Amino acid sequence: MGHAKTSYVCLPCRASYKQPYGDVGERKCPRCAGVLIHVGSAFAPPRRRDTAAWRTLSVLLNAGVHFHKSCCGGPGYRPRTLHEVRERMAYARRTGEPFARALVRRELP
Repeated sequence: MGHAKTSYVCLPCRASYKQPYGDVGERKCPRCAGVLIHVGSAFAPPRRRDTAAWRTLSVLLNAGVHFHKSCCGGPGYRPRTLHEVRERMAYARRTGEPFARALVRRELP
């Protein structure tokens, strides 16, 4: 039986790669030799030409939000548009809630 694979992303190249998970050290992008970011096994990459989706993904990853499976299914809610991200960031600024927690809220109060 093979090793479980997980997703790694290169934001500048807008590319996603499935690789075996393990302590290999820093993983490099085969296109630009930049550092790949581990995003989790439940990640579904957007199309390369969908710049808005990649900008949304960049905000999520920089806030520390990843796409790991939970015991009951997928990673939970993740915003898909910049509008959803802006709403949640404004909510976080208004209430003082951490950005990472506000970004994964399904609905805002």
